[in-house]
Amino acid sequence: MPEQSPENHVIDFRAAEKLLEVRDARGAVKLLDSVIAVHPENTAARLLRARAFFLAAQLRPAELEFQVVLEREPDNAFAHFALGRTLERAGRDGEARRHFRLAAALDPKPDYLQAARFPDSD
Repeated sequence: MPEQSPENHVIDFRAAEKLLEVRDARGAVKLLDSVIAVHPENTAARLLRARAFFLAAQLRPAELEFQVVLEREPDNAFAHFALGRTLERAGRDGEARRHFRLAAALDPKPDYLQAARFPDSD
């Protein structure tokens, strides 16, 4: 087994991104586990692992990972949106709406606004 170095961790992170692109969520999680074990503070790796958990329908691990990201970056609109999707998929619509609205308030992208379902202000 090759020695783990910072360069190997970057390679593993990039490979995990590629695996997620081809929808190999479990492969991505496996690579990211080793990166996060050595660099638990790496928010980008945690966000990517959360996305992989979500894709693999591992909702509780995805939720926990998105929460770690949001503890570190409370203004991360994507993490709020993705946590909202995770909660929605778990049937927790009220909690999901809160995160959708936070995402839309932080970054008024059409997807975020639609998910937030703000009442019409007519």
